[in-house]
Amino acid sequence: MRHFAVVGSGPGGFYTAEALNKAYGDEARVDIIDRYPVPYGLVRFGVAPDHQSLKAVSKRYDATADTSGVDFIGNVTVGRDVSVAELLDHYDAVVLAIGAPNDRKLGIAGEDLPGVLGSAAFVGWYNGHPEFADLDPPLGGAHAAVIGNGNVALDCARILAKTREELQGGDIVNHALDALHASPIDTITILGRRGPLQISMTPKELGELGHLEAATPVVDPADFPPVEADEELDPGQRKSVSLLRGFAETGPDGSKPTKIVFDFFAKPLSIEGKGRAERLIVERTRLDEAGRATGTGETYEVPASLVISSIGYSTPPLEGIPYDDRGGKFLNENGKIADRLYCVGWARRGPSGTIGTNRPDGYEVAEQIAAAMPPGDAGDRKGAEGLKALLASRDVMATDYDDWRKIEQTESANARLGSPREKFVRVEDWLAATGR
Repeated sequence: MRHFAVVGSGPGGFYTAEALNKAYGDEARVDIIDRYPVPYGLVRFGVAPDHQSLKAVSKRYDATADTSGVDFIGNVTVGRDVSVAELLDHYDAVVLAIGAPNDRKLGIAGEDLPGVLGSAAFVGWYNGHPEFADLDPPLGGAHAAVIGNGNVALDCARILAKTREELQGGDIVNHALDALHASPIDTITILGRRGPLQISMTPKELGELGHLEAATPVVDPADFPPVEADEELDPGQRKSVSLLRGFAETGPDGSKPTKIVFDFFAKPLSIEGKGRAERLIVERTRLDEAGRATGTGETYEVPASLVISSIGYSTPPLEGIPYDDRGGKFLNENGKIADRLYCVGWARRGPSGTIGTNRPDGYEVAEQIAAAMPPGDAGDRKGAEGLKALLASRDVMATDYDDWRKIEQTESANARLGSPREKFVRVEDWLAATGR
């Protein structure tokens, strides 16, 4: 019997477990280890609460967890409760699928002022992540700024702009829903160093901005090159740019009180304020022949008492694991870090791609493992039996998928009308719901 450990229960972890289970069947056991008693990682804590259709992928993960060869070991933090080296003592191979949960720094003066948040923190706050339950973002001003031109930046802007009624049916946590409803923010500026043709926003997410109850997108027609330039874009990008052109041509809807302003060719230089964020100092940019944003020397101010930085993420280092500081990921070759040690997802590639991108990633690594340890070969490691004994000796209370089901049932029972669940945001509440 072979034993495999997959560290992280987000998309990368579950797809890898699925692939290993298919490759080995009854000849292996796969343990998905997570630091929290609840699974799904990015799907639970990262996907926007008003995008419930995307969260439905968790049903596929449930099917994987329900197979006889897969187990879930929650409430175990690798690097604190157990080391990677100790996991390798108990498992034939270990796959790190811990994602990239840390916000990248802006690297500008004033980013440590109160009122400046990373998007991982802000998204975690409204999605019920326990690390950010007490974040208390400053929502009392009229102006917010989001730095970045990807889908997460768009999520942050959209959540700030939506009405309570628009958010009510998702699984945004109640403390965030109440705070956002009370907020007087009426201008949300999305800043990007380059132009509309270089955005990383997808058509579905952009299209939503044209249908918000109380908010309207504002795009400057002067930011666009001639429409012929769009022909060089791939079809998805072309559709996104077409939507932006449509917003620019139509102009903002004056009947809606909130504006989502796209500020292209904008490079933040610093954040200023007396003891807290009050404004961004921004330099106007242009694109050079290589498509890079270069400063023009022209500067201006963007008022913002809340600044959300959404410029990328990094994987947290783990002791003894080679790390790519520049890429914010583990050093690896096609997913292999060292003998019997692998990585998948954002921990392998860096923060790029969608949820679905992790499936071929996980299958590729599973194929490498199967090639190195062909099905039919027997291992002599103890797997979960050895790990659980080690954890018990350290008074670590590991949870399983049955415990998660109890948590899920309680969260569903606590949901407000129309919402699928009201998430617990404290580890102790999750553990209490298991009845232990």
